[in-house]
Amino acid sequence: MKPEENKFADVPLRVKTWIYIIIVFAVGISHPLIMKIFVSWISFQCFFEFLRLFKINSNRIIPSLLLGITQFFQLHFFGIENYFIFSFVFSAAILLYFVFLKASVKQLYGIIIALLVCLFAFPHLFFIREMVSGLNSIIFIVVVTELNDVFQYLMGKFFGKHKITPKISPNKTLEGFIGGVFLTVLLSNILGFFLLKTDILVNTLLGIILGVSGFIGDVFMSYLKRKADVKDTGTLLPGHGGLLDRVDSLIFNAPIFFWILFILVKM
Repeated sequence: MKPEENKFADVPLRVKTWIYIIIVFAVGISHPLIMKIFVSWISFQCFFEFLRLFKINSNRIIPSLLLGITQFFQLHFFGIENYFIFSFVFSAAILLYFVFLKASVKQLYGIIIALLVCLFAFPHLFFIREMVSGLNSIIFIVVVTELNDVFQYLMGKFFGKHKITPKISPNKTLEGFIGGVFLTVLLSNILGFFLLKTDILVNTLLGIILGVSGFIGDVFMSYLKRKADVKDTGTLLPGHGGLLDRVDSLIFNAPIFFWILFILVKM
C-alpha cells in the first residue's frame, strides 16, 4: 500500500477514542462538584505523565495523587485568589520533596513546568465553569480548542506540504495550521453566537487567538517530548497517546480564555 493511501489509517481508532472522551467530558462538566473532581483528576493524570516524561524514576503515583487531592480541596474551599497562594506554597513543598530525592537540575526544571501546567493552567477550566454562563463557556473553550486540533490534523492530512516545525513536530504543516485556524474561526462564530451571545468581532478574535494559542500549546508539548525522546506522554487514550497529549492545547487556551471572559464581564 502506498504511503498516501495509509495516512488515514489511525483515524478510525482516534474517532472511537473521541466518543469516550466526549462522554467523560459531558459527565465531568455536568455539576460544579463533579467538575472539581474532573479537573483534579486531569491534573493528577497529567502530573503523573509529566513525571514519566522527565524520567522521574521514584514513585510517581504518590506525589501525583497528593497533587490531585490537594487541588480538589483547594478548588472546593478557596476562591481563585487564595487558590493561587496555596498552590504556590504547595508547589514549593513538592519541589523540596524532589530535591530531597536528589532529582537533577534538568528534572527540577521539568517539575516546575509540570506544576505550572497542572496547578496554575488547568484549574482555569473550573474557574471558567464558575463564571456567569459558565457551563456554556466551558463547552465553548473545550470544543473550540479540541476541534482546532482536529481541524489542523485533518487539514494537514489533506493539504499539508510545507513543514512548519520540522525539528520539533515534523507532521505539522503550514497548510494544516492556516486551514485549522480558519475553520476554528468559523466554529468560534457559530458557537459564540449561541453559547456566549457575543458579536462577530469578539467571536472572530477568539477563534484566531485560541487557534494560534492552541497550536503553540501543542508545539510546546511536542518540544518537551522531543527533548525527552518519547512519542507520547502515555497510553491512556488509544490513537491519541496520554491524556497530556490530548489536552496540551488547553495549557495556554484555558487561562487566556478565562481572562478574556473576565475582561468582557467587567466591561
